[in-house]
Amino acid sequence: MRRLAAVLALGAALFGATTWLALEGRDVALLRTGPAAEPRATRVWVAAADGARWLEAATPERAWYRDVLADPVVSLEHRGATTRYRAAPEPGPEGHRRIRTLLRAKYGWADDFVGLLQDTSRSVAVRLEPLEAPGPP
Repeated sequence: MRRLAAVLALGAALFGATTWLALEGRDVALLRTGPAAEPRATRVWVAAADGARWLEAATPERAWYRDVLADPVVSLEHRGATTRYRAAPEPGPEGHRRIRTLLRAKYGWADDFVGLLQDTSRSVAVRLEPLEAPGPP
């Protein structure tokens, strides 16, 4: 019984470490949405394409995405620079294909692993249009 408990504990620890590494292991940005007095901070993956930065709302019910629909002005802290953007959602199949392709190409195995944990079949692409000169891509 102790051996089974040890194996289960080790499995849980490995799963937790893999999940953390997949989500936080590389190039994570901090998105701030909502009212300036009480912004919501959300850690997000970010991709670059067509001269813009792109985010994915894994589902349209994500709190930060609902914030964007109410007020599209956001800030993104990425690689040491904070830039303000106008978030422009691109719902529908084309936007979904675009963001899934970008994130799969950039994050590789981590994107595949996270796909086991989160259904992104209804995800929404969000294009960030700079309101000021952006930091390094």
